[in-house]
Amino acid sequence: MLGLIVRFIVSALVLMVISWLLPGISVNGFIGALIAAVVIAVLGYIAERLMGKNISPYGRGIVGFIAAAVVIYLSQFIIPHYLSVSLIGSLLAALVIGIVDAFVPTALR
Repeated sequence: MLGLIVRFIVSALVLMVISWLLPGISVNGFIGALIAAVVIAVLGYIAERLMGKNISPYGRGIVGFIAAAVVIYLSQFIIPHYLSVSLIGSLLAALVIGIVDAFVPTALR
């Protein structure tokens, strides 16, 4: 349980840094980033369950990249007061999150 909490806190911090660095993505404070991290994780889990493991960003393919960008983009409609993302912003965020995940994995593989 502690690992899950730490993972969401790290994801929220990554979202805050991404929103500061990249155009097209805006997060409303740390609580907003934490809520966005939870929503993105839930949407990613649902997409992975519906479409299989190949849709997962852990596959590191173009399909996983596009799925991550779509999940980030769709999450803004669920929590509009906390997250705002343009199409380009979601693509850039998915790219940066993929790079961060490649160097700093959040789960043991």
